[in-house]
Amino acid sequence: MANIFNNPVKIYALGGLGEVGKNTYCIESVNDLIILDAGVKFPEDDLVGVDYVIPNYQHLKDNQTKVRALFITHGHEDHIGGIPFLVKMVKIPVIYAPKLACALIKQKLEDQKIKEKVKLVEYDQDSVITAGCFKVSFIRVTHSIPDSFGICVDTPEGRIVNTGDFKLDLTPVGPDFELHKMSKIGQEGVDLLLADSTNAEKEGWTPSEKNVLDSINEIFDKAPGRLIISTFSSNISRIQQIVDCTIKHNRKIVIVGRSMINTVDIALRFGYIKIPSGMIRDVDTMRDLKESETVILCTGSQGEPMAALSRIANGTFKGLRITPGDTVVFSSSPIPGNGASISKIVNQLTREGANVITNSVFVDLHSSGHPSCQELRMNLKLYNPKYFMPAHGEYHMLKLHGDIAKSIGIPADHIFILGNGDTLLLKDHQIIDGDRVTAEDVFIDGYDINGVSTAVIRDRKILQDDGMVSVMLVIDSKQTCLMCDPKIITVGFVSYGKYEDHLTRHASIYLKEALNELFGSKKVTFNDIKNTVRSVVSKYFFRKTQRNPMIIPLVMNKIS
Repeated sequence: MANIFNNPVKIYALGGLGEVGKNTYCIESVNDLIILDAGVKFPEDDLVGVDYVIPNYQHLKDNQTKVRALFITHGHEDHIGGIPFLVKMVKIPVIYAPKLACALIKQKLEDQKIKEKVKLVEYDQDSVITAGCFKVSFIRVTHSIPDSFGICVDTPEGRIVNTGDFKLDLTPVGPDFELHKMSKIGQEGVDLLLADSTNAEKEGWTPSEKNVLDSINEIFDKAPGRLIISTFSSNISRIQQIVDCTIKHNRKIVIVGRSMINTVDIALRFGYIKIPSGMIRDVDTMRDLKESETVILCTGSQGEPMAALSRIANGTFKGLRITPGDTVVFSSSPIPGNGASISKIVNQLTREGANVITNSVFVDLHSSGHPSCQELRMNLKLYNPKYFMPAHGEYHMLKLHGDIAKSIGIPADHIFILGNGDTLLLKDHQIIDGDRVTAEDVFIDGYDINGVSTAVIRDRKILQDDGMVSVMLVIDSKQTCLMCDPKIITVGFVSYGKYEDHLTRHASIYLKEALNELFGSKKVTFNDIKNTVRSVVSKYFFRKTQRNPMIIPLVMNKIS
């Protein structure tokens, strides 16, 4: 088998498997390598001080001379958000993307002041692109953002199809799904299919985007005052529906949140959104409107602390705060892991007097852009792949999607449930498992591509949960003795007034005793002193408070 699989085509993910986000899939031959998407994942609450999670690009850097192109399926952040970090680390000769995604990528590179020269080339459903030994073509799909595509890659060893994000929407807001092309590619033969697994746990069909319109209209009819509607800035179809309802109900729209403003501006310029002249107001001129004439469109539907909706709820958004009688609408579903953040903001909005409406079985405020089980079955039937690799989803979603493939007749040993870094080897239309490539997470604080180490994340977690204790010592190293009692200061640890004084005073007494005993027993190093400080103080505070603060010893030595 090893000889048969000499010089195969490798298929692997650096991100997107076992998670929702940072989709980055690679196809690599002996001399050529192409990348499909370059996304980010937004951090969950336990990643303190982290702005983005991106894949480790070291493998791409090591194979720099083989990289031929980056192909983008659509303009969502989990597919384009990693580009600024990728191009800083790896020279990408050219990025091919649909029209809207091209505009969003260009704006993103400008916003982040990327100095590296990036060649952006627009493609459409008729494009056929040669990148090294690979021939790449495209299938228009329906999703929650215009210009979304699946990608078909013909390699010397067989055909690979990546569906991208899609749903089989037969009444879409925008162009139709190219089902005929999908069927034709399936009839010609697909060796390996990578397919979106996000809704693999949902039976039936994903509702059409047009189903949301009735629910939004009903909310407009019933809202007595201001309407504040939060959705994904990239959900262009939803934004247009909100605009249409605003026109119908003789209201004006105020757009807030940097990403929402940027996306709407781009969509307006390219004709993806149509808003009549004079309908958009800014926060300052909003005061001239009656509350019943006002619609505020903003970001923050996932409870992001720095997004517009969170700042409005907390009263930190300049010129805009919640007033009793406001109706706040979450026109999105929670991304896995964001439930706690969303609940927090919903409670805050309710405390401020807003009527909060979220997506539920009673109110269809959001239609997913991803396929449910019946669409997954149809997708598999039409493409009819020889081998199948579920993609884009948490592990249980991938597993369920694999079970769906098995139920329609794909052999179990032709289904691969992989993790990031696992490889498949394609040779002469046959596939086996390969070795792993480096693919761990990289945590980004700001725009530093070096990332934040797991040790730093661990320290930040301790600071967030248990606080910090500084212990200041003044010693005479020649006499090996303390010059004064240890001084202990707590930060973010305890704030119990007199009890805090009691804790720090007694901790100082115990530490002084331990240090005096240390000084009298042997020759002492500064490491010995610091280890004693950490041991004595941490044990005392844990015994008294059941918390483990970070202990920071500061040792000052007397100079003769």
